Amino acid sequence: MRKHIFVTLAASVALLVSVGCGRKAYENPIATNSQQPDKILFDKAINDLETRRYELTRLTLNTLINTYPDSEYIAKAKLAIADSWYREGTSAALAQAEAEYRDFQTFFPSMEEASESQMKICKIHYDQMHSADREQTHVRKADQECRQMLAQNPNSRHGDATRQMLREVQEVLADGEYQVGVFYSFKGSYRAGSNRLQAVTDHYPLFSGSDEALWLLADVYGKMGDEYAEQRADALSKLVRDYPLSAFLDSARQELVAMNRPVPESDPARYELMKYNLDHRTKEGMFKKTLTMFSTGPDITNAAKMGDPVMTALTPTTPVGVGQSRITGGGTAGVTVETISGQSKLDTEPDARRGVQQPEQPEQPQQEQPK
Repeated sequence: MRKHIFVTLAASVALLVSVGCGRKAYENPIATNSQQPDKILFDKAINDLETRRYELTRLTLNTLINTYPDSEYIAKAKLAIADSWYREGTSAALAQAEAEYRDFQTFFPSMEEASESQMKICKIHYDQMHSADREQTHVRKADQECRQMLAQNPNSRHGDATRQMLREVQEVLADGEYQVGVFYSFKGSYRAGSNRLQAVTDHYPLFSGSDEALWLLADVYGKMGDEYAEQRADALSKLVRDYPLSAFLDSARQELVAMNRPVPESDPARYELMKYNLDHRTKEGMFKKTLTMFSTGPDITNAAKMGDPVMTALTPTTPVGVGQSRITGGGTAGVTVETISGQSKLDTEPDARRGVQQPEQPEQPQQEQPK
């Protein structure tokens, strides 16, 4: 009974927090005190936006755009229309906001707000992310849009915020790949498991579980046989070199010694990076942990706070050993392709299908002709 009351109270408080006091300051106001009609319309629209009257906001801003097409506030008005959809927050409204932000970038590409628009497109998908074991469409879109923003606007004032979003997005992407790799590995599909784990450790070095992924990867290569001893040693060496604060560090060193392989020195730069990210992991209070129970969003508490996120998309790779068909006496078998010039057997020899005896068709009775 007490637990039920506590959960109900927590949900009620969360609802009150989300509703707030009904007014939130707009990020892009115009500071001048002009009393021109277009400025008055803009100020009225922003006041409606701050008090969550979104339809009235868009009506006023469209009136400004249509009535004063040469106004200096046109760009700000179009951006505010996009922001009104963004603040409305429903799935349909967010889709409309994305379209409006893209229009703004098309018409005003040189304005600073163009990079803000791209950052908000990234955040639209970031806010709709699901946990790593669920559908990942918005996670992949957020990764793509954040990378695009940083590539196109490297010096934007929104760069740091976008970079952190990208670290958290890639934490979710890496976790999803890691979970698939673990599933295949424990199922006994070692080639598929090692392929996913290798991709995670190669592509997402900031992933909070990369050291554990390397340890499992080394174990999977060990189960695949002595012919994969080199890959196993590489995974253990990378763990020792790049993750010097890992709980698997001592075990990895012992494995390398047992394999008669050199034990690499830890990278000092990676040590400082790992220490910073471990020390600055997000700590959730009891209230936030309770709310997390009702959330379908991803767990990003362990996401890195420092380090450069990856600026390329993860591309599928071929599992080791696949495509190398072994034949008797060694070597590999393959298929070759060549261009045919002139006539070929397809032109000079009869179609083999013509020699296949067709089954006899039953004779159809003739119909009598009408007299």
